[in-house]
Amino acid sequence: MNDPHLWWYVTRASAVLAWVIMTVAVLWGILLSTRVFRGADNPAWLQDLHRYLGGTALVLTLIHMVSLVLDPWLAMPIDQLLIPLTAEYRPLPVALGIVAFYVLAAVQLTSLVKNRLPRRLWKAVHYLSYVAVLAVAVHGAYAGTDAGAAWYQAVATVVVTATVLALIVRLVMARRRPAPVESGAAAGVVPSLLEANPGNPLAVTRMRIVGKHPVADGVVRIRLARLHGGTIEPWYAGAHITLRLPVGVERQYSLCSDPADRGHVDIAVLRAEPAGIGSGYLHEAAQLGDELDVIGPRNHFALEAAHDYLFIAGGIGITPIRAMIEALPPTRSWRLLYLGRTRSEMAFARELEQRYGDRVRVIAGDERAQRLDVAAEIAATEAEVYACGSGGLLDDVVAATPVERCHVERFVAIDRAAGTEREPVTVITRRTGVRVDVPAEQSILTALQQAGVPVATSCGTGVCGTCETRVLAGTPQHLDSVMADADKDEIGVFYPCVSRATTPELVLDL
Repeated sequence: MNDPHLWWYVTRASAVLAWVIMTVAVLWGILLSTRVFRGADNPAWLQDLHRYLGGTALVLTLIHMVSLVLDPWLAMPIDQLLIPLTAEYRPLPVALGIVAFYVLAAVQLTSLVKNRLPRRLWKAVHYLSYVAVLAVAVHGAYAGTDAGAAWYQAVATVVVTATVLALIVRLVMARRRPAPVESGAAAGVVPSLLEANPGNPLAVTRMRIVGKHPVADGVVRIRLARLHGGTIEPWYAGAHITLRLPVGVERQYSLCSDPADRGHVDIAVLRAEPAGIGSGYLHEAAQLGDELDVIGPRNHFALEAAHDYLFIAGGIGITPIRAMIEALPPTRSWRLLYLGRTRSEMAFARELEQRYGDRVRVIAGDERAQRLDVAAEIAATEAEVYACGSGGLLDDVVAATPVERCHVERFVAIDRAAGTEREPVTVITRRTGVRVDVPAEQSILTALQQAGVPVATSCGTGVCGTCETRVLAGTPQHLDSVMADADKDEIGVFYPCVSRATTPELVLDL
């Protein structure tokens, strides 16, 4: 630590590494947003890697700045290190480096609170990362001591060239328009694009039906597109949307299209209601060109990184599973157990068998008398288990799968309130300052709405996740079926449509 050259070496190494990793993070973000990787870029770990690269670049930049202060030759004062154009040493190039640091810090901080920011603000801050990369290039060329070295020039050439090429790809992909829809009566219709908004999952988007055709007995696939064009924002396998239908009801449907396709989203609707109501309306009354209000997408069934997957789908539960299969890289290990009453009622069964061969096993009730032993299938593998389907099937899956490997999505909520005593609770809303006394026989959601506190809601049964609310103090009593209780506690949320509290008071971020 006493070597006077040590901090000079630390300064040089941290600066170059920070620049390279920051550039890689920007390039990775471009590739994710343009879907150049298609199926390979959808698992959540790729987004985590993007954030990790940005965080690593920020840490290395801080090391670079600290080493400038500790370097006995330069000994840069802290004020000159933090305030642009105050440095005595090459003030303009140093100022560009300082600005790049602030931009990098802003990008990382806004990423941590992405879901609480307006989408446009988040995107505007992230677009500044391109400026930061260029600023660092100029900073290194004119403020660094290695700019004339051959190795540095080689690194700079690669980094700048890669950045320029990636930006060109970004612009080209952003201007690309989708091919016409090829779906029965919808053939020849050029769809608009969905503006899915991960930063505001409750945003309402006006969508148009641009495709509609049957995919099984009693199941119709509906293709939705945005009204006025644009490019689709990323959504991830396992997501669902809420449709506000003109008949005055809302219904949730899992997205079943390829998340890499930027021109549309698809849902598959099982007819389970009479004509004119919910799924009955979508089957009979909904026509090409009709406009619907769409909320979401939301995702409580996200596909996590794993080496091996066992997918189990029952009936219409194939919809989110199909999107997950589409999202996986071709080399990823997986297999699908697809159960249904009759083959004719099993959407996408033939397509999946033809495309993926032995990976897909269709178990139709009209083709075999013996019931599949789901527990034995799960016991024979160490794979992550993802299941969606009827309550009975999911109960069997949950009973047979270790909790750390079990991922399920339910269409119908479990009655978790049976056998529990409902106690009155006082709810305090931190932002609005409202104090609401909720009697035992009333839901927290209803009490809040009656007190004038707006809370978005849809299903009202604890399965869709629309009313998700952040808990600031107190202990919630989770009675919903949206996700595992441990996951809700980890991120600090609960669902007031059905859940209660185990403490006398609950403080909410409302």
